[in-house]
Amino acid sequence: MTLQSTSTERLAADTAMGPVTLDVADLAGMTAFYRDVITLQVISEEGPVVTLGRGTTPVVHLRHSPQLRHATPGSAGLFHTAILFPTRTALAAVLASVAQQAPQRFTGSADHLVSQAFYLDDPEGNGIELYWDRDRTQWSWVHGQVEMATLHLDPNDFLRQHLTPEALQTPGSSDAVVGHVHLSVGDTRTAREFYVDRLGFDTTAELGNQALFVSAGGYHHHMAMNVWTSRGAGRRFPTLGLGQVDIELPTSDDVGALTERMRHVGVQSADDGRTVSFEDPWANRIQVRVAGS
Repeated sequence: MTLQSTSTERLAADTAMGPVTLDVADLAGMTAFYRDVITLQVISEEGPVVTLGRGTTPVVHLRHSPQLRHATPGSAGLFHTAILFPTRTALAAVLASVAQQAPQRFTGSADHLVSQAFYLDDPEGNGIELYWDRDRTQWSWVHGQVEMATLHLDPNDFLRQHLTPEALQTPGSSDAVVGHVHLSVGDTRTAREFYVDRLGFDTTAELGNQALFVSAGGYHHHMAMNVWTSRGAGRRFPTLGLGQVDIELPTSDDVGALTERMRHVGVQSADDGRTVSFEDPWANRIQVRVAGS
């Protein structure tokens, strides 16, 4: 059974995720990793922040924060940033780069029915998912929830089937975006109250009281929250790792409506006229802006 908010105010169907900000200790090393291993391009370097992505689309902001320490085990924060590629060939090219340059960072793979995904950690322990979506016509929905699973996916077979010589030579040539962001939280009930009842996502899947998946516009999930390593976690202290999650809405009216809704439900927010930002119950910072601004 899907537990939905009784509110009629939902996020717009064209909602998308923007870049993820990471607070990092070793800016040069982390920039090299996302550039050379994940095959993103440096888009800009402004003071302590390096932005990497594909073309003009940012995927990650690396913010030099050497004064911060690593989070303690069991803390809330980032589970992984999921980078979406348009084709299996583009995904295979990045997977090959990981295999060649940082195989020790690889942590696993899975066929999730809606997608095929490969997992790794960056040098400072931030989780990364690299994935490709099957066409929405192939997704199965039952009683309002999308069917997802964790099936075996052999990375070597995937490379043999989908990697081409051209893609191997130019692994950074395709588009890439943040498809979803997965958080570690203290409990899923509080996560549902915030992200569904207040923020306005729809629930798309639940794994008991272990994990919650939410989206706008019928996507399988734009965000997820789990307690697998963080059950009972409280508010975060400033640490290395997740600095900010960006959500992009289609119009300024959508941002304005969200600002009013969050104010109405008692969520403290900062509104500068272009963006609105607030914290979830675990002090994960969320910033919402108009797409392309």
